Amino acid sequence: MQLIILPGAVYCLVFCRAGLYNSLLWISSGSLVVQCIGHSGTTNTGGRKWKDVLKEAGHSEDPCVYLAAKNGGGGGGAYDLNLAWELFRQDVLYLDWKARHDVSAILAAHDKVVEVLNPLARDQKAVDTMRADLSSLQEKLSKAHSQVHLSEARVVHTLQKLAEMVMVVNDKLLEPKKTDWPISAANIVTPDHGVSTRSDEHSQLSGSTAGFSRQKLLDVSGPVGPYPAKFKDFWYPVAFSDDIDSSTMVPFESFEESWVIFRGKDGHPGCVRDACAHRSCPLSLGKVEDGRIQCPYHGWEYGNTGKCEKMPSTRQVNATLQTLPCIEQDGMVWIWPGSSIPAATLPALLPPANYTIHAQIVLELPVEHGLLVENLLDLAHAPFTHTTTFARGWTVPSFVKFRTPMAKLRGTWDPYPIAMEFQPPCMVLSTIGLEKPGKLDGTDVELCPRHLHQLHVCIPSSPGKTRLLYRMALDFAPFLKHVPFIQYLWQHLANQVLGEDLRLVEGQQDRMQRGANVWNLPVAYDKLGVRYRQWRKGIEAADEQIP
Repeated sequence: MQLIILPGAVYCLVFCRAGLYNSLLWISSGSLVVQCIGHSGTTNTGGRKWKDVLKEAGHSEDPCVYLAAKNGGGGGGAYDLNLAWELFRQDVLYLDWKARHDVSAILAAHDKVVEVLNPLARDQKAVDTMRADLSSLQEKLSKAHSQVHLSEARVVHTLQKLAEMVMVVNDKLLEPKKTDWPISAANIVTPDHGVSTRSDEHSQLSGSTAGFSRQKLLDVSGPVGPYPAKFKDFWYPVAFSDDIDSSTMVPFESFEESWVIFRGKDGHPGCVRDACAHRSCPLSLGKVEDGRIQCPYHGWEYGNTGKCEKMPSTRQVNATLQTLPCIEQDGMVWIWPGSSIPAATLPALLPPANYTIHAQIVLELPVEHGLLVENLLDLAHAPFTHTTTFARGWTVPSFVKFRTPMAKLRGTWDPYPIAMEFQPPCMVLSTIGLEKPGKLDGTDVELCPRHLHQLHVCIPSSPGKTRLLYRMALDFAPFLKHVPFIQYLWQHLANQVLGEDLRLVEGQQDRMQRGANVWNLPVAYDKLGVRYRQWRKGIEAADEQIP
């Protein structure tokens, strides 16, 4: 809108170009009225006439008539100035709406063009959903993969035992028949009493039973005997996964037999006898290359299935090493040393999800594994034994108890904020509540703001030796994992604590081998250790129930 002032006149011209119409208005300064001098029929309204726009709005075709109607029907073509401005304001509002509508249409058209021309942009909305689905599928695939390897180990073990049974049957069939002379049960010669009768045997058995009932609840004395076969029918974790890469092997002893673990070409661990099929040279003295372990004597190479795949300088012959079922779970490599079919499930040993693993340590200790397990299940000794390490400054409570459900191998210590559990066959898990980092306080482990989680695995190497796997995790201070050389600090602390225990357990083992009973007089805080020993005696008697 342009306001034109005519010099020397009492009138002015207003040229209005507001989009709906072009008009020339004569404004009388004396009467404050507006007269429509002229107007054009077409406007900048997308090709429509201004009168069509007014019709859509429910007004007359003629803007002068429209203004007259707004002014109450005044005649003479003179109208109120406020009505002229109202018409102009409505025109501006319409143009604003039209501009917004056009912008929205342009954006919609742009999105359609992008969707047609750019497939990546078209699929962008589904990327997050696809990632979540893929993560879930990967987790399920990993679990299924582990279960498949477990099933494979069980099948291989079963086939090996079946082949051994076939060989035994064939040998029996080829043996010549022998004449069996009957032996009279009434004339059995015994070294001490000459001829023994059935009634004598019955009286001896009755006497032994009566004598057994008078024995102590637990008698753990004398040299450690051979391990019962039933004790081998468990999954045993023997190494941490992080300690075995494509060029590393881990030798170890289990139940007085030497084995070695390494990764094959497929990346899966295998456990083979640590003795070459050629001349029984220890394979652990050799090396691992391309997924095969090489004997250092003549270079024979074996895969993780135990089959010899390469024999340098000679014609290849069939040679196979003895193997054990071997799988990987919870960051550890497990073996099944028993003769029965491996169990379909393994114990869960990982710390809770909100914990960070800080230390994984392997130690070879010169004590029988049962004595070490019982030491780990006993917390009442801490204020007297660990006076230079974690129990420094502890007060001696007037009474220590282990609270546990009936006939269970887990519970909590009173008055210490510590929960503890024995997991068959040789694992001890404990969670320690900390009021402050490094400070034990309170009585309820669940109410403590910080926690330390420990795993001890006591693998029976031989009657007087134990392979210990130790793992420590915290639910606070995750940054400690990335501190340089922190693993050496954890190793030092572990050696200190074990050093305080070992001097006592070694002395206990010496007395036991001389005939002393290490469970001569159990008291209240020995509950968990006693239950472990009862469980072990049940296993030795082929009865897994806890007395």
